[in-house]
Amino acid sequence: MQLKPLLLLATLTSFGLSAAPVVLKNIQGYGFDQQRQLVNFQTLVFDDESGQVLARGAAGITANYPKARVIDGQGQTLLPGLIDGHGHLLGLGEYLKQADLRGLSSEQASAAQVAEFARANPEQQWVIGRGWNQVLWDSNAFPAKKTLDELLPDKPVYLVRIDAHAAWVNSKALALAGISKDTLDPPGGEIIRDAAGEPTGVLIDNAMYLVQQKIPAPSTDDKRAALQTAFAHLQELGITAVHDAGVSSELVALYQQLQQEQALGVRVYPMLSAKDPALEQWLTNGIVDDPTDWLDIRSVKIYGDGALGSRGAALLADYSDQAGQRGLLVTEPDALTEIMRLTINAGYQANVHAIGDRANRLVLDRFELLASAEQRAAGRHRIEHAQIVSPQDIPRFKALHILPSMQAVHATSDMNMAGDRLGIARLRGAYAWRTFADQGSIIVGGSDFPVELANPFHGLHASVTRQDQQNQPVGGWLPEQRLTLVEALRSFTVDAAYGAFQEDKMGTLEPGSWADFILVDRDIFAIPAEQLWQTRTQQTWIHGQLRFSR
Repeated sequence: MQLKPLLLLATLTSFGLSAAPVVLKNIQGYGFDQQRQLVNFQTLVFDDESGQVLARGAAGITANYPKARVIDGQGQTLLPGLIDGHGHLLGLGEYLKQADLRGLSSEQASAAQVAEFARANPEQQWVIGRGWNQVLWDSNAFPAKKTLDELLPDKPVYLVRIDAHAAWVNSKALALAGISKDTLDPPGGEIIRDAAGEPTGVLIDNAMYLVQQKIPAPSTDDKRAALQTAFAHLQELGITAVHDAGVSSELVALYQQLQQEQALGVRVYPMLSAKDPALEQWLTNGIVDDPTDWLDIRSVKIYGDGALGSRGAALLADYSDQAGQRGLLVTEPDALTEIMRLTINAGYQANVHAIGDRANRLVLDRFELLASAEQRAAGRHRIEHAQIVSPQDIPRFKALHILPSMQAVHATSDMNMAGDRLGIARLRGAYAWRTFADQGSIIVGGSDFPVELANPFHGLHASVTRQDQQNQPVGGWLPEQRLTLVEALRSFTVDAAYGAFQEDKMGTLEPGSWADFILVDRDIFAIPAEQLWQTRTQQTWIHGQLRFSR
């Protein structure tokens, strides 16, 4: 159900004309209290100038605000604004303007899609795309440069795998990067080769950079446009805040400029890239605690290993489907130790990418070694993904106060290959949300967009059902690891906020918190779980202001 056009117009045009509070009545509202328990309410009162919630409760509280501007919610369901605890804003904006290879069924279909994109965009010097996934193809094999060369021999092509840990390129791109049979694999990367030793056109993890550095860098105007595209997309999906996982100091400067112009479309919690040359200066200067929470800067994204789909996740034992392969450490152990030490000692939050069980153990060992119990408790340090963890290491997350930052949609995307990569035994510690929740770990939810689609209701659905959108497999994949809907919603609201030191102001809709909320087209607590992913956001409000309306 949508608000009537005239009522919506009155809402849009009255901002700034009155300091009176706003009463949003006749809603099915859901939020959380200070104990993270679900709270139901029918009326929300907020100040559209300060951007704060003033009260929530039964219909009768409207009488306490006789001068308020009243909006009739017409029985719609209201939720706290959803927080994506691990995404890539600039990458999303760029992805929305690139060749989209997500879900295609073969190498040939993917190459044809790229060729069609190139014909439609002849002005582009490089053909850039994203989303291929060989696991979905009948061949189940990495693609080859030859397939691209046949369609696009004269223009360099750079196509990122869906997990962003491998690239497929043509011969023109290899030549521009100087990659030949004699090129050595870089540390933390691999150039896939054929039986004769020739590069096939697939580059894993740090080897991607050999080509990446040859692609013309986007201008500041290009980045601005991409970010605005991403902001609009996220607002439409009901996302009001994003933890941006791994950004350059240059991008942070752009965020600061957009904040000064009041042009940030969502709240941003940027994790500074551990690879950024200016990182030590940031650490020396200390954290940036924005009183409005539009741009809090106090975390560092550190890179541990690769991803499972490209066999780059660092495992304790061989991949079950490739003897002798145990993945890649993108950052060597000594370097990992040093950057974690610098981050922790500077009072910044260390958020370390770790997918494989070896990488997770390495990172946990370093948190135990480098930080005191007090530092760990205060630091709210995180392991990003925590996908495959040895069962004996899962309790260490709780004991060491390390937050698992997990993306539910990865499980339903990976379920068609995780068993092949890991074997049955290692699945006991894979995508283990229930195990983490039962031990009291606070799970920071997210999507890892644009690796996955940004829609948070896909994540809620995957958390609760452990199924894809065709309700497969029957009963769910590893169903013992399901979350309840309340737990899943927490992971995208107050628990994600906790992962950014923002739980007092975001994710609950308690009085005093920011008035970040969404109206959706169904009561998610009153529908079959398999329909959760179909939920659509009707309106998105941030800081007491309407930012999107369908």
